[in-house]
Amino acid sequence: MMGHRSVERSALAAKIAKTWLNTPYQHQASIKHIGCDCLGLLRGIWRELIGVEPETMPAYPANWTIGSDKNMLLDMMRRNFTQKLETQSMMAGDILLFKYRHNLPASHIAIMLHQDKFIHAYIGRGVIVSQYSKWWQRHLVHHFSW
Repeated sequence: MMGHRSVERSALAAKIAKTWLNTPYQHQASIKHIGCDCLGLLRGIWRELIGVEPETMPAYPANWTIGSDKNMLLDMMRRNFTQKLETQSMMAGDILLFKYRHNLPASHIAIMLHQDKFIHAYIGRGVIVSQYSKWWQRHLVHHFSW
């Protein structure tokens, strides 16, 4: 069961995420209203919510998961967040980790807003709210709390 402080932190993370809406997509960036990618969105929320980032991200190419067996995002998430069990319900502020293909590492991060919507930085669209559709549900591999 999540503590009161964790629930408050998650709710605040969702609120902060909304302030990033319409930030343009920019690979490896993490500056509100200037540019970010999905990891940059998470990093920016961390800085506003907690402070200094817990680790420095290495440079990574835009297509870093192609031909890779390294699960960089999952490893980073496990070091810095609390992984929730598959049976635990998702709540506002939870961090969602997706993989686009079953044979590739997880490669996309989003923040849950409520039961059927999440926010993420998407190539060609920037930071947007998306429906948590069946397609996204099938590609979810893990979710984490703050």
